[in-house]
Amino acid sequence: MKSTNLMKDLKALSAQELKSRGVKLAEEMMKLRFQKTTGQLKQTHRLSQIRREIARINTLLTQARAAKGKA
Repeated sequence: MKSTNLMKDLKALSAQELKSRGVKLAEEMMKLRFQKTTGQLKQTHRLSQIRREIARINTLLTQARAAKGKA
């Protein structure tokens, strides 16, 4: 999925949904790290994709907090 479409999808989610998605991605990242360590990971690019998506989620949550504080 392209990052522009991903950002549109993420911006449409509520803060609670973003947090739960972040937790799910963190769990998936942990599983992938274990697979990488044991040599079972075939799609190594998924680690970077998930890391970036988690960063995007954290950015949106921070922006939402900042906007809430200014209002």
